[in-house]
Amino acid sequence: MTVRRSAAALATTAVLLGVAAPVAVAPVAVAAPSPSPSADLPAGLYGTTDPTYDGVWRQSLAFLAQKIEYVTPSTQAVDWLVGQQCDSGAFTSYRDASKPCDASTVMDTNATAIAVQALVEINQRREDANNGADWLKSVQNEDGGWGYNPGSPSDANSTSIVIGALARTGVPVNELTTANGSTPYTALQSLAIACGKKDGGAFAYQPGKKGELTANMDATAASVLGLMGKGIASGTSNAVKDPSCTKGDDLSPEQSAQNGASFLADTLKKQPYLEQAPMPGAEESKPQPDYGNTSDAVVALAASGHADKAKASVTWLQKNSTGWAKQGGPAATAQLILAAHATGADARSFGGVDLVKQLNSMGPSPAATALPSPTPTGPQPSSGTDSDDGGLSLGWLIGIGLLAGTGIGFLLSMRGKKKQP
Repeated sequence: MTVRRSAAALATTAVLLGVAAPVAVAPVAVAAPSPSPSADLPAGLYGTTDPTYDGVWRQSLAFLAQKIEYVTPSTQAVDWLVGQQCDSGAFTSYRDASKPCDASTVMDTNATAIAVQALVEINQRREDANNGADWLKSVQNEDGGWGYNPGSPSDANSTSIVIGALARTGVPVNELTTANGSTPYTALQSLAIACGKKDGGAFAYQPGKKGELTANMDATAASVLGLMGKGIASGTSNAVKDPSCTKGDDLSPEQSAQNGASFLADTLKKQPYLEQAPMPGAEESKPQPDYGNTSDAVVALAASGHADKAKASVTWLQKNSTGWAKQGGPAATAQLILAAHATGADARSFGGVDLVKQLNSMGPSPAATALPSPTPTGPQPSSGTDSDDGGLSLGWLIGIGLLAGTGIGFLLSMRGKKKQP
């Protein structure tokens, strides 16, 4: 969620198409990137690519996918993740843990939220998870939501992943009311496109400069989970429903979530996969499939009671996405595991690939592994009771250019905003 996959998509598309990344300056440079790692990757980290922009994200997503498949990560891997946390409870995208956090450390709500979810799900270091949740509550915006960095404008992706983290730590999300009476659900619902309008049911990442709302697939999938108070590893809802879009100005969070699910179901009915937004500055080319967004949409549909509407997409992912997952590393592989689990597919034989084994091989050997692969309706992980480029920093854009220029692709573990028709 947030700008993570947007950065990845630009870099990856540049590599695949053989074009240079566009030179651009963000409207507002809200943050510098975290420090670059040394040539040798830190012990305990999953993946082999530069973790500057996605270290905490890919580590946490790997834990979530492992837990839902009954794999316990190693102590070394957990220690690495917790070592990224600052005393305040916040996480950054990646930092040199040998140096203490200070005023120049760029705090990241998304990294914090997914790390909190991961620690809760693996049932380890709960005090650290609670510390992260407390920090997230302390940086809530007045409109009830959260932005990528503390104080940046709220967006659907950041707000949704923070909701998931707080809910998993047992925080009553609907009681997180700001001075003007707004809740996290208020912030998300303000980004919903009303039923009956073009793209009705969908969610925008953020309002446009004139307050207009543009449908965004990633933001819609994220908002469905957020409005249901669910985390990323949410599994499948047992309440099967027919997708519908409810009109009205006074909808419940559940109704707004179902509207988003209806939009996703209608979109995937036309073709079983979502497409990447075109890369700015690139020559016109055939739209490319977006495996990450498609996986997220599958999870959102399953979590909202529409797993049957995601079956065709899972079949398509099985046939087409395993190469992407291997090249994309731990987070891409984890996304497919979560999509497989949510719909009852076998992650240990997904398109002929054992995704769980593949993920386990990308980091320290797990402390324990269970077989066979669990079903989505079986025992679930432990519970704690889940526009504009204003959030895209100059450092991120520089990072994108470097990635594309050197051919280092696939920060696909990084979730991100993406404007889509």
